[in-house]
Amino acid sequence: MSPLPSLEGAKVLVTGASSGIGAVLAPTLAARGATVAAVARRADRLDEVLERCRAVSPGTTPDHRAWAVDLSDPGHAAALAEEVWEAFGHLDVLVNNAARPMRRSVQALDPQTVADVMATNFHSPVAMSLAVLPLMLERDAGTIVNVSSLGGRLGIANEAAYSASKFALCGWSESMALDLWSTGVEVRLVLPGAIATEIWDQPGNDPSPFTGPFEDPRAVADAICDAILGDAFECYVPDMKAVVEFKTSDIQTFMATTIEFTQGGSS
Repeated sequence: MSPLPSLEGAKVLVTGASSGIGAVLAPTLAARGATVAAVARRADRLDEVLERCRAVSPGTTPDHRAWAVDLSDPGHAAALAEEVWEAFGHLDVLVNNAARPMRRSVQALDPQTVADVMATNFHSPVAMSLAVLPLMLERDAGTIVNVSSLGGRLGIANEAAYSASKFALCGWSESMALDLWSTGVEVRLVLPGAIATEIWDQPGNDPSPFTGPFEDPRAVADAICDAILGDAFECYVPDMKAVVEFKTSDIQTFMATTIEFTQGGSS
């Protein structure tokens, strides 16, 4: 069960806060009374997110702050987590949301590209979690939310590097939750599906055959808030759990259907 009765007064670090899910999540948390540490690469966009956080904060405006950091370096990511903890006095919640897409067929991938995707999408969340974990354990309280993807449960054609990083984050989260089962530190895993963000149109990525429908990022932001306060380990947005269960029950049919869709495109 979550150690937090509400988000009022909670201190929350959100990565990937300058766009997409993170840019919506930060003000959503602020509106519920949390103090937000917004982290991303783009300082100008972070400033806009901070203004939205301040505008929706109830009562006296909390000390929302921004850190412009490139999380492609796990060492920098870990140091950043420690810096935010010190600046805020502690953290109640760490939301590992930052990620980079990689839509490219496996024939066109090289080891360095895969390593770069793994660094941002897996190694940095792990480094940040391990940086704050001893501090949370000392307080016997805290929640780590890992934002994976439906692509962390289903292999996606032309997204081998991305899916690998998200599969890794799922496995890490499950084992971490088991290891921390009897402590005051909670782990939550959120798996968004096709969300309307700029992840679909990024340089260095091939076009996606999927053209919609897309879920509003506000749905994911609300789900993350609910996950922090709830007691369920895993949450799909939208609810695609049945698709994952079908895949595990009949992998051959799932793969054949995926290939048919990928080659034919969406209607």
